[in-house]
Parts: sequence; C-alpha cells; structure tokens
Amino acid sequence: MTNPNRSLAYVPIALTITILSFSCKSKSGKEADKPKKDTLIVPVKRTEKEAQKERPPIINIVDTLAPKRIVIYSKDSARTYERIGMKLAKNYGSKLAETLKKNNLKLAGQPIAWYKTTKAPFFFEAGLPVNKAPSKLSKGVQVRDLPGGMVVVAHFYGPYNLMPQGYEAIREWIKVNKKTLAGSPYEIYVTDPIDKDGKPLDPYKVQTDIVFPVK
Repeated sequence: MTNPNRSLAYVPIALTITILSFSCKSKSGKEADKPKKDTLIVPVKRTEKEAQKERPPIINIVDTLAPKRIVIYSKDSARTYERIGMKLAKNYGSKLAETLKKNNLKLAGQPIAWYKTTKAPFFFEAGLPVNKAPSKLSKGVQVRDLPGGMVVVAHFYGPYNLMPQGYEAIREWIKVNKKTLAGSPYEIYVTDPIDKDGKPLDPYKVQTDIVFPVK
C-alpha cells in the first residue's frame, strides 16, 4: 500500500462530500460508539518493521444482528487505490443523489460499499440505504434488498489504508468461532471524518464497520 499519511486523505474526503450533500443525521451524526463490554478485542499481528512506522488500528469485533435494508447502488472501478475515494464521491454525489431526488427518497443509514477485488484495478459497488424502493432509477443505478440476520461486525478505527488488517482479524474470528459466511462482506462508513470546521478528525476516532453476513 501507499504511504499512510498520503492515502488517508482520499476516502474520508469522499465520504464527507456525501454526508454533507445528503445531511444524513442518523447514527453518522453522532460520536462513534464506544466498544461494548462484550466486545472482543482482536490483536493485530504486525512485523517489527511495520510497528516502527505507525500505530495499529483499533478493531473491535461483535457478533450481532443486522436489519433488512433497501439499497440503491451503482457499480464502478478504480485503477489505483488512491482513486477509490474520488470514485465513491462521484457515485454517492451524482448517480445515487439523482435517484434520491427523483424518487423523493430519504436516507435510512450510512453509505455502504462492496469491494469485488482486493488488488488493482479495484471493482466495487457504492450504495445508499433508503426508506423505500424507488420507482425511477437513474442510468447505472440498481436496487437490492439487503437481507437482515446474523452478522459479524468489525468496528474499525484507524487510517483507511490499514483496513486489510480489519478483514484479516474478522476472518480469523469467524474461523475460531466456527461461523460460516452467508453473503458478501461490505463496509459501512459510520463516522463523518471531517469536523464542523472542515478539519480532518484523528483517524483513530473515525469508525468504519466491516460487516460479514454469517450463519
């Protein structure tokens, strides 16, 4: 991956544009939830060289239930890791925003993304939970019912370029606890990474949820 101080800026800026554009004031407008008492803190393995470079992320894993969601989404790709944030912003702020406006929809949660590849070029789907199914879809926008049920969630706090460590930790948790995957994992961008004055927050106070459906 790239230099952590450099790559940190991309995704948070994209998500801030989205949150400000839609004025989503559900849980994303609140301070990130603190770990619950029954939360399992998973240690992240790092090499000695990595440990000297940067702080490890905070990864709190919980076994919980997810609600049913109606999600409008669009597919896209990015040639490099650094361009993902820009592409997410484009999808949230144009295609999906247009569908929201056309159908007089309301947001029913924070922005979501599914990643189909882990190496460049990156293929992904950018989605927004909405209060009802739209009758008119903008070009390139689709709708899906995201089923509720059992999920394992990693509450991730830290620079976005360290996100692979969150996936590694949650897969290890699933293996140890003998769970079975029941769908594609996705990310939920919970915390607005920019404060009211337009300044970036400490990345270790910005929450992204990595969600794995299980059975």
